[in-house]
Amino acid sequence: MCTVVVRRSPGQPVQILALRDESTAREFDDPGAWWPQFPDVVGGRDRTAGGTWCATAVGTGATGLVVNRPAKRDADPGAPSRGVLPLLAARYGVDWRDHVDLRGMASFALLLATPDRALTWDFDGSEVRTTEHPPGTHMLTSGGPEDRKADRHLPTFTATGDPDTWRALLRQAPPQDDPGALVVRHEEDGKVWATVFAELIEAGPGRLHLEHSRRPWTDEPWRTLDLG
Repeated sequence: MCTVVVRRSPGQPVQILALRDESTAREFDDPGAWWPQFPDVVGGRDRTAGGTWCATAVGTGATGLVVNRPAKRDADPGAPSRGVLPLLAARYGVDWRDHVDLRGMASFALLLATPDRALTWDFDGSEVRTTEHPPGTHMLTSGGPEDRKADRHLPTFTATGDPDTWRALLRQAPPQDDPGALVVRHEEDGKVWATVFAELIEAGPGRLHLEHSRRPWTDEPWRTLDLG
C-alpha cells in the first residue's frame, strides 16, 4: 500500500483512507477476519504471503498500516514478510516489536492509528525511527517521488473529514502514470502496477465501519462492512 491519510480528533473515532498500489497480477481477498491467531482483527488478505497491508482490531479500534520504503527493497532469505506488521500493530499496539524480528526485513513505514494516538515507525533495513503524530490529518506514502502527494492533496483532506468528500477526490481523474497522483497506473518491465484497492475506515473501541472498492476512481458503489 502506498498512500494513507489518517485523521484523529480527541474523543472521536479515527478516520483513515488507505490506498493499495500493487502489481495487478498479485491476488488478494477483500477485508475479513482471515487469521485464526488474530480472531478480532479484520483486513484484506494478500494471497501470496498471507499477510495484509491494513488491519483493524475491532475491540480496541486500533489500525495498523504498512507502506514499502525504497531503502532496502528486498528482504533477506527467511526474513518475515512486511505483511505481518499491520496484524501485529493492530493486535499488540505499541508493543508490536516484541513479536517480530526485523533483521533482514525489507524497509517499511508502519503506522499505528488509534482514537488516542498515531505513531509511525520507519525502518531503513537496519535502524528504526519512531514519530508520534499530534491530533489532526496526516498523510503517509512510500517516500521518494510519492511525497509530492502530500503537497498536492493533504490540504484538501485536512479541510474536511467527510468520507464522501475524500471519496470524491479519488474520482477526480483516472489512474495516472504520475507518482504524485492519488490513483496510479504504470508499466515497468512488462508488469502493470496500479491502485488496486481503496478503503475508508472509521474505527473506535468496539466498532468498525469499513467501505472498500477495487475501482475507486469510478462511480461504482463501494462495499460496506460494519462490525461491533
